[in-house]
Amino acid sequence: MQYDGIEGKRVIVTAAASGIGAQVARRFAAAGARVFVCDVDADAVAACQAANLGIGAVVADVAAPADVDRFFDETLAALGGLDVLINNAGVAGPAAPVDEMDVDGFKRCVDVNLTAAFLCVRRAVPAIKAAGGGSIVLMSSNAGTMGLPFRAPYVATKWGIVGLMKTLAMELGPHKIRVNAMCPGDVEGDRIRRVIAMEAANRSMTYDEVVAERAAATSLRTMVTADDVADMMLFLCSDAGAKVSGQAVLVDGNAERA
Repeated sequence: MQYDGIEGKRVIVTAAASGIGAQVARRFAAAGARVFVCDVDADAVAACQAANLGIGAVVADVAAPADVDRFFDETLAALGGLDVLINNAGVAGPAAPVDEMDVDGFKRCVDVNLTAAFLCVRRAVPAIKAAGGGSIVLMSSNAGTMGLPFRAPYVATKWGIVGLMKTLAMELGPHKIRVNAMCPGDVEGDRIRRVIAMEAANRSMTYDEVVAERAAATSLRTMVTADDVADMMLFLCSDAGAKVSGQAVLVDGNAERA
């Protein structure tokens, strides 16, 4: 699928040496964008570099302000500016009843899922303004539109991302910067398998029972793929999405319940 207006764009995708972020980065690069990624996993970054896909990769923890500054300093120097920020970084966080929730796990989830988004946007905005405008996509979740038992830190941060996005869209619109939030449902891959395993343990269910229950909770009776997410991100950052801003975009097969 071709998206006009992506070729030649300078794009940062965080937490993108593997998983959903890696597929998003590859799709942007295939569409002709110049792409840099970061990831906390040094082995994944090395593998990304070795793959020689034309994607720059740097080891960085986007929850650490010093790492964010180093990553942006290196990346902006290499790209010569910035047109698009895809803030993909996120963790599942602890899964437990709230009265048994680990405080350090809660704080780490907030740091990675929400504070990191602020830190990256804070560095990206001056560069995108200097480019004359562009696009920011923040990764939320369909959990940012509903509640989800035993997942308090994750859900709170994903609602927080939607609130941050709404505010940034208003603040940055006059600078021709559009801001949206991606709200996927269950995305096939290692991450959701770990989440389902945690949920199964918390609810005394089998893994397959949780998978079946989650699929049945969507109108399309299916999970989504990383390509489904990448397609929507490309649309939002392309000429076709030029008038779309301030939206929490659900790609989840229409989740009918948590």
